[in-house]
Amino acid sequence: MKTLILLRHAKSSWEYAVADRNRPLKEKGIRRIQAMASVSREVFGSIPHFYSSPGNRALHTATILLHELNLPLEQLQIKEALYTFDKQALLDFIQALPNDQNEVCLVGHNPALTMVAAKLSNNFTQHLPTAAWVKIIFVQQKWSSIADGTSSWGLPQQLLVK
Repeated sequence: MKTLILLRHAKSSWEYAVADRNRPLKEKGIRRIQAMASVSREVFGSIPHFYSSPGNRALHTATILLHELNLPLEQLQIKEALYTFDKQALLDFIQALPNDQNEVCLVGHNPALTMVAAKLSNNFTQHLPTAAWVKIIFVQQKWSSIADGTSSWGLPQQLLVK
């Protein structure tokens, strides 16, 4: 059995003249991921493997999440392959995960996250907004063969943080 959590980075700022991968989080984004971590503690708390895009907004989201959950930063790996907006590139990354890792969280970007969630889940039809997550549970034992997972999700609209 495999569990995959896809977490979209929190709200980023367009205020600075920086390259896309260097865009920082907005204050609102920081507050939302802190709140999401708090209300989703049971979802993320037992995940031993976190992978993040090196994009500033994704990496900052991942480190805030781990900090809020009191999880060690050693559980986080930064992977260049996750700085993608392409569904197939993200699927290739997931299917190549080590099979001894049964529970994994990826922090990354849309539209890839939404498209992969829809493809791998038999019940995910949402658009994944910033600071939202989808958890997909698969019966398969190998990442290379995952399909038709059952999903649940946490959306920032459920939070009272503005």
